[in-house]
Amino acid sequence: MPGSPSAMPEGGMPPGQPSAGQSAGSLPEPVGAEALGRVAGVLAARRPALFLDYDGTLTPIMPRPDLAVLDPAMRERIRRLAALCPVAVISGRDLADVRAMVGIEGLTYAGSHGFDIEAPSGPRQFGVEYRPALERAAARLGQSLAGIQGALVEPKRFAVAVHTRAVAPADKAAVEAAVADAAAAEPGLRRTGGKEIHELRPDLPWDKGRAVLSLIEGERLDDRFPVYIGDDLTDEDAFAALEGRGLGIVVGDHGGPSRAAYRLPDIASVGLLLEALARHLEG
Repeated sequence: MPGSPSAMPEGGMPPGQPSAGQSAGSLPEPVGAEALGRVAGVLAARRPALFLDYDGTLTPIMPRPDLAVLDPAMRERIRRLAALCPVAVISGRDLADVRAMVGIEGLTYAGSHGFDIEAPSGPRQFGVEYRPALERAAARLGQSLAGIQGALVEPKRFAVAVHTRAVAPADKAAVEAAVADAAAAEPGLRRTGGKEIHELRPDLPWDKGRAVLSLIEGERLDDRFPVYIGDDLTDEDAFAALEGRGLGIVVGDHGGPSRAAYRLPDIASVGLLLEALARHLEG
C-alpha cells in the first residue's frame, strides 16, 4: 500500500535478528533476555501496531480451552499498550470467547483465525454460508469420536476444532482419520491444524495473514509498523503476509520452519517484550 513502512533496516536490528534474506526454511535463533529491551526500542521507534495471538502466545496452551486464563500481569501490559498504539488479538477461538478471555474493551478482536472480526470501523464476517456444513461436521465428529477418551470436539462459529492434548498417543491416528472422514463428507470445508489440534474451516482464501492485511487497510494503519506475535503454524500466514512491510515474532518452536524474523523462547519472554515496549512508548 502507498505509505506503508518499509521493513526494519538491518542496521537497526539488535542481536538475535537474522538478515533480511533469511530462508523460509529456517527458524530464527531465540532473542535472549538481555536483548529484549533493545528489540522493544527499535519497534517503538517505528510506531508499531501490535497483532497478538492468544493461546501459546499470551497464555499457555491448556488441556481444555477454558483453562487458558490470561494472567493479570499480562492483561495489564496489553491494557497499557492499547493506550499507546493499536492492538489487535487474532485467535482461532470464537470471537466472543477470545474477547471474554482477554477482557479489555477497545481492542480489535478477530476470532476463528480472522473469519469473524470486531474492529473500530465495524464488524466483518467471512464464510457465513458455510455454517450449516460446519454444524454437520461437528455433529459427525461428536459421534465418531465419542469413544476416544480425551478427544474434545469444539464447535465454533466459523470452524470445528478437535483437541488432542488429552488423547493417548495410540488413539491420535484414529482422531486424525475421523477428521479426514468429516472433511471428505463436506467438500466446502478444508482441514488445517496446529499444536495438538485439528480443525475444519470454510474452504476460502482467508487466514490470519489476510485478516491482518484487511485490518491494516480497514483501520487505516498504513502509517504504522505492523508487528505480529504468535506461536503456531496458523500464525505463519501472518508472518508471511508481513514480510517486507512489518515484522513477525514466533514464540517457542512449533516443529517446523518459520517466516518470522524474531523468535522468543517462551510466553514469559513475550511478557517482558510487551513490558519493555510499553516503557519505550511511554517515553
